[in-house]
Amino acid sequence: MDNNGWDDSAEAWIADMGDKGDFSRRHVLDAPMLARIRGRGFRNALDVGCGEGRFCRMLAAEGIATSGIDPTARLLDAARARDPQGSYLQARAEALPFGDAGFDLVVSYLTLIDIDDYAAAIAEMARVLRPGGSLLIANLNSFSTAGDWTAEGKAASGFLIDNYLDSRAEWESWNGMLIRNWHRPFHLYMQALLQNGLRLAHFDEPAPTDGDAQTIARYRRAPWLHVMEWVRDEARAAF
Repeated sequence: MDNNGWDDSAEAWIADMGDKGDFSRRHVLDAPMLARIRGRGFRNALDVGCGEGRFCRMLAAEGIATSGIDPTARLLDAARARDPQGSYLQARAEALPFGDAGFDLVVSYLTLIDIDDYAAAIAEMARVLRPGGSLLIANLNSFSTAGDWTAEGKAASGFLIDNYLDSRAEWESWNGMLIRNWHRPFHLYMQALLQNGLRLAHFDEPAPTDGDAQTIARYRRAPWLHVMEWVRDEARAAF
């Protein structure tokens, strides 16, 4: 198995995502992510950890010239098959193959939890962002990655958070996938973003907008996901 499980899990991921994505993407994150993009005049974008290219295609549909990078070859093959005119490169977030200040928009859509060296990745995303450009992040809340449902998630149970301040990689299994994800306390992400000359412009913990009632209720009970927009201020770009 590769070091984080993505090579072996790629086929199951492609099947699970389909064209529209899973519940978190389709019913929780897509709408607020697109709301931060539309009408803003972004000309080009980089999707870091683009996977099978679903959000790249959504950005392209908004008229934004989009490049996607991912370290998993099979996911990129699927992205290219679904979007032959798209730009997809095999690369890692910690070493982006682009020059400085080349993108109006950089997107990290549920990818920080997969990246071993998150600080290097955030520094790279800030580096390729032009002054005045935006880094748009969707991620699992650190409260959720530190916790799990008690009593097997039954209606009377709660959500237990433990060892929150201890960073750790854990293997997660679902729908035929086995992926290594990172839990980190939220302050580590915030500090890395602030240290790279970025200013927080937007923060939200979006609730589900659609879907089956049982899943909506589950997503509303625990602090599951967040969306952040960080802007690279020209005056702070040298910090």
